[in-house]
Amino acid sequence: MNVHPQRGAYSLRPARAGDQAPIRRLVYQARLNPRSLDWRRFVVAVDAHERVVGCGQIKPHRDGSRELASIVVHPGWREGGVASALLAHLLRTGPPLWLVCRARLAPFYQRFGFREVLAPTASSPSFRRILRFSHWLKRIVPPGQAPCVMVWVATIPAPSKAARLQAE
Repeated sequence: MNVHPQRGAYSLRPARAGDQAPIRRLVYQARLNPRSLDWRRFVVAVDAHERVVGCGQIKPHRDGSRELASIVVHPGWREGGVASALLAHLLRTGPPLWLVCRARLAPFYQRFGFREVLAPTASSPSFRRILRFSHWLKRIVPPGQAPCVMVWVATIPAPSKAARLQAE
């Protein structure tokens, strides 16, 4: 059981079939990639009434790589450690994990040991194309809005709860 400073208790659990619609809603509202939203790969954060307030998944790719994806928290539940709790839980699956995020979110993921991938040759085949595209986009979109490809390859302890709350 976790506690959001303003909203109260929440817990993490594997998603259930009935969570598919709330997961889709959160992902669409956050304007994240809506493909491959299979509820069976998700972990959800739920409030005391079992309402989904956040979610995240580990998405497998054809080349065997795995992507940390669809990390999103309901706007009313942000700034309280929910995303950090989801991320720490999903990282238990072990490295390596890839992710694609907006560049402005890279510092959040760096706190958990993710590092930006700059060279296409250093990436998984599934992420080479995304990495090339992100380099091209950085020339035409506002700073912080281009996609950033990151990888987590080492087991790094998750920040303490106090550190997570202070940083968010």
